[in-house]
Amino acid sequence: MTLANELSIWWMSLSVASLINTAAWFVSAWLLGKRRARWPADAYATRRKIMWLAAAYVVGCGFRSVLPMIEVPHICLFDVWISRVAVTRSVATIAEICFAAQWALLLREAGADTGTRLATLVSRILVPIIILAELFCWYAVFTGSYLAHAIENAHWTLAGSLVVMAFIALWARVGNGARPFVAAVIASGATYVAFMIAIDVPMYLARWQDGIAAGHEARSLLEGLRASLQRCVVENDWALWREDAVWLSLYFTAGVWASIALAHAPHFRRDSGSGR
Repeated sequence: MTLANELSIWWMSLSVASLINTAAWFVSAWLLGKRRARWPADAYATRRKIMWLAAAYVVGCGFRSVLPMIEVPHICLFDVWISRVAVTRSVATIAEICFAAQWALLLREAGADTGTRLATLVSRILVPIIILAELFCWYAVFTGSYLAHAIENAHWTLAGSLVVMAFIALWARVGNGARPFVAAVIASGATYVAFMIAIDVPMYLARWQDGIAAGHEARSLLEGLRASLQRCVVENDWALWREDAVWLSLYFTAGVWASIALAHAPHFRRDSGSGR
């Protein structure tokens, strides 16, 4: 298999995944509507908001799956008018803030229903942490600084760690029916944090150090802004994509599935007859 074929297969896989994800969102929204009578009005309203936030995330990830880009070096697969870093980063920023808002809404409900202060605290600071991460990401894209990318992903790692800790705190306060969901969040969240610490953040730190060794100079913010509004550079060499393809694939599949699934999180309020 040649490198070109590997890249083609990867892109087609992402494109098919985006179609599946879109269909999954519609099915998920339909199922949520069918189950409306089972939910208290406030809980259902929260899940409707989470479902619409998931729609933004699905659309954003679908766009980036069909037109993938590695933003700092400004490379992409297709030379189309919309393949510009400023466009892709704007789409990603909106989608990622919506994803964080989904978790914040769910934790706010869980904290209020169970009296878990940590869940309530995390619900309040989660979106600000991600907004700060987005600012570092924009700085990285404009200047070409992989150190800023590492800091951005460190913020995502912090956010993931806080979510895991909040759900650990919830464990003893929820009914038995909610515990499988809580356990799944803890396990998947811990896996995400481990991936970020072991692979993702070190990858950007290594690129930053390589840039220093090669004498690369950062662009000014104005230069970066101008460059981000230009069309990207088409690269069909799999070697240039292979390292980023790992996190991009997980982002556009597992991340989207988690976003869609959040609308079906169980009600956290313990029933009077439920045990621990």
